[in-house]
Amino acid sequence: MNLRRDVFQALADPTRRAILLLVASQAMTAGAIAANFDTARPTVSKHLHILTECELLRQEQTGREIYYHINAQKMKEVADFIEPFRQLWDDRFNKLEAIMKNYQANP
Repeated sequence: MNLRRDVFQALADPTRRAILLLVASQAMTAGAIAANFDTARPTVSKHLHILTECELLRQEQTGREIYYHINAQKMKEVADFIEPFRQLWDDRFNKLEAIMKNYQANP
């Protein structure tokens, strides 16, 4: 049975988020990515596998090297899903800020 991993479980891990931030600016090989972490290369490879399974990263082979690229379309899907929640919290914080300012002005 081939179950696709959940994208939000993948994003929950701080190492995977750090990998996404690294690869967001430029495509990198697994070795170049692993050089940025104090963990064993197989551990980084497992994270890369999970991110690729979730389609957050895509692979491109150039000669003997495999480069990892951010999948902008998938990241946009995630951002689009999260946006209504961000708006909700922005509204709540704005209301709280207004209440606090009123309280400070009229103690």
